[in-house]
Amino acid sequence: MEDLNDIAVFVAVVDAGSFTLAAERLKVSRPAVSKQVSRLEESLGVRLLHRTTRRLSLTEAGQIFHERASRGLDGLAEARAEVAFLQQKPRGTLRINVPMSFGILHVAPLLPEFLRENPELSVEMDLSDRKLDVIEEGFDVSVRISDLPDSSLVARRLARCRHVIVAAPEYLERHGEPKTPADLQAHDVLGYSLQHSALQWHFLAPDGQPEQVTVSGRLQANNSLALRESLLAGMGIARTPTFLVGEDLQKNRLVTVLGDYRSPEVSIYLVYPQRRHLSPKVRAFADFLAVRFKDPPYWE
Repeated sequence: MEDLNDIAVFVAVVDAGSFTLAAERLKVSRPAVSKQVSRLEESLGVRLLHRTTRRLSLTEAGQIFHERASRGLDGLAEARAEVAFLQQKPRGTLRINVPMSFGILHVAPLLPEFLRENPELSVEMDLSDRKLDVIEEGFDVSVRISDLPDSSLVARRLARCRHVIVAAPEYLERHGEPKTPADLQAHDVLGYSLQHSALQWHFLAPDGQPEQVTVSGRLQANNSLALRESLLAGMGIARTPTFLVGEDLQKNRLVTVLGDYRSPEVSIYLVYPQRRHLSPKVRAFADFLAVRFKDPPYWE
């Protein structure tokens, strides 16, 4: 493979019209310039220049190589300039991946403000509850709700994510209120099918001891906003994150049950590929969300 520096020196020699002038422009010795051009010719297996004591001229191969090499070096210079331009301030396109319900309720409403603060930036938001490969699918950042972020990514914690057991007052009037986790076995439970152990619920009892119960119900869904509608309609009991039902609890549309029993707590993270130089657009988005999501988060 030809050395890129040798190619740049060859182009400089042709553009300058002589080894001596090229050496002066490059601030190196004339023998060094001559050596690099000879090394390039040897690597290519072809003579690029006719050398005489009075002038230089390109061979046919030299003319073709100079034309293409000049174009390539110009492209590299433009690429460097564009990258440097992008590193000055947030600009370009920010591709983000967000869980569906959390994205609709808590990220999408913030985007107009974020875009107003960053007028040279555009956003592509992917709403999906599937866990995807951030790097392979070309996302700049992803919001993850989990207990342990992927160690191959940089993770910035934004807020806690508590889960509560909730039901509509009308449902509890008809079916009674469970007093212990075991009582849930007599209730119609609404299950989030993408959640690990969707029907195996784990608790910490008031005395700190772990408890587990197997629940069942007539409705499971892979989207928590759909389950919320069934909750509000009095269709059953659900274990759900507070970011989904915080306003419903405040307005007494839903109530918590088994409040003395704690469900495992996870966190909300912003994750992005490990990079030596964090782009301004990713840093701007991370800082923007960190200001708005704190502990306790506003939905609680």
